[in-house]
Amino acid sequence: MSASELDPTDLRRWVHDHRADFVALVADLCRVESPSDHPETQAGVHTRIEAALEPLGFVARRVPGRGTGDHLLLRRASRRKGAPMQLLIGHSDTVWPLGTLETMPVVEEQGRLRGPGTLDMKGGLAIALLALRALDAHGMEPELEPVLFVNADEEIGSPDSVRHVRRLARAAERAWVLEPALGSEGRIKTARKGVGDFRITIRGRASHAGLDPTAGISAIGELAHWIERLHALTDLEAGSTVNVGVVQGGTRANVVAAEATAVVDLRVTSAEEGERLNGVIHGMTPSREGIRVEVEGGLRVPPLERTPRNRRLWEAAREEGRALGLDLDHALAGGGSDGNTTSLYTATLDGLGCVGDGAHAVHEHIEIDRSLDRCALLARLLLLPGLGA
Repeated sequence: MSASELDPTDLRRWVHDHRADFVALVADLCRVESPSDHPETQAGVHTRIEAALEPLGFVARRVPGRGTGDHLLLRRASRRKGAPMQLLIGHSDTVWPLGTLETMPVVEEQGRLRGPGTLDMKGGLAIALLALRALDAHGMEPELEPVLFVNADEEIGSPDSVRHVRRLARAAERAWVLEPALGSEGRIKTARKGVGDFRITIRGRASHAGLDPTAGISAIGELAHWIERLHALTDLEAGSTVNVGVVQGGTRANVVAAEATAVVDLRVTSAEEGERLNGVIHGMTPSREGIRVEVEGGLRVPPLERTPRNRRLWEAAREEGRALGLDLDHALAGGGSDGNTTSLYTATLDGLGCVGDGAHAVHEHIEIDRSLDRCALLARLLLLPGLGA
């Protein structure tokens, strides 16, 4: 069955009629605190997701994490062997430490649901669960088998789960990423910057700063030159930024510093620009003799680019939005997500989660009604035919 067979007005009404269920589910997920650095806490979120999808015929498999919480994979028990599939991807971990709920409780007020993790991204998980429930309630069968993967380490860069994300993305015809929409306008994320990390260690020569200052070679002085050179690589017009965010060095004020380090953040909009800047940074040389420099790191997360297949997916989403009376827009996001990885292997659309504000901030919240509209949108997107159709 196709999206055209599901009346958009009826679907939108059904979703909004289940507003209380949606709010209760988001609140329940958020009241299970699940910071990335407490792996055992992820299980409570996963248990609730399993319970929500079990009546729809989904079976769950816990995927053991290596140094992280376990991840969760859900498929329909009735799935046809070898049938083409589409991937729904989200994460259960949050940036909020245990005990945050004591000072930042989950509260519904003035059409918003506030609290830690509401926007990023337990609300997005709830959108997926209600969208699948909506299809089941209307007797709609997606052409592509829906598979939901919930990882436990996205907020720390998906160090363990990225291998599973790659494997699933290779097997999927498309990926829907349940990260929050961009800004209060609720824009779809059709591009994300790639992220690079560098650690630069500079070694000079120590000496007494008062008795024999010329005998030393200051690593801190050299680092100051490097900071200027690195920041000069920023090109806002091209969307590239280089930021020296952490510096350390020296031992005492009266000692010419023998060693200094800098931690550098790189953001780029294209893989080509990432490779270029990676080469520039690794190719930088000292400004004077007697200095030794070690540059470690590189582009850690590839950019999510507006590839032809991603653009086709965006156009399809915009049409489905129009059918629901939604005027969707799209934009570039500065941060990375698992969509950066899935886009390397399959058509990807990001930012399909809740509309709201304050991710990682004390005013984190979702706009309930606008988020329910996104649920109706996702339900229709899940019914789109495969790329080969």
